[in-house]
Amino acid sequence: MNTARTSGRMVAMARYEYRCTTCDERFEVWRPMSEADAATECSAGHPAKRLLSVFASVGAAGPAPSSAPMSMPSGGGCCGGGCGCG
Repeated sequence: MNTARTSGRMVAMARYEYRCTTCDERFEVWRPMSEADAATECSAGHPAKRLLSVFASVGAAGPAPSSAPMSMPSGGGCCGGGCGCG
């Protein structure tokens, strides 16, 4: 989201993605949210349609991994006590 001063007042600006219906050019336009559905053209002057913008965040589900080293079981037996043998 961006803002711009228009007629002495601040207006919220959003970035919209478009695709030309003739030459398939993809481009972005910053414009006020109130003008989201206004007609626009590609650089060659052809009509363009607004695309559905998709935001993705990639990561593992669950808590963030700890940077602390894992503790190892201690004790006797065949495996250091981890299996309960010692």
